[in-house]
Amino acid sequence: MKKLLLTVAFSLFGVLSFAQIEGKWKTIDDETKQAKSIVEIYKKGDQYYGKVSQLLIKPANPNCVDCKDDRKGKPILGMEIIRGLKKDGDEFTGGTITDPKTGKTYKCTITKSGDKLNVRGYVGISLMGRTQTWQKVN
Repeated sequence: MKKLLLTVAFSLFGVLSFAQIEGKWKTIDDETKQAKSIVEIYKKGDQYYGKVSQLLIKPANPNCVDCKDDRKGKPILGMEIIRGLKKDGDEFTGGTITDPKTGKTYKCTITKSGDKLNVRGYVGISLMGRTQTWQKVN
């Protein structure tokens, strides 16, 4: 009986922890391979959002001067860069991600692989985009 309860408990833990993206993640630039910031991903209702909680490299301008929406001129630190993702099987899709350096907003898909997130930003179809790998912050 004890073995059965332990098996059920571990199985439940595995299901609950699978593909969870909530928490703090170190962003790694896909071109320079440098860590740039820490993004905290959190859930509001049935959607996921992410905000910059720490800057690891000081940007040329601390504000998003090229943003086109409500983030225009706002500080990058604390900025919500991921908006409206929804869990769809093993992926998180349907939302957007904004690059505060350029002010551009892209469609976004996130998949989790162990302690890493594959964050893909794209315009139009997913083939026309870039992927960054973010690392879990303990």
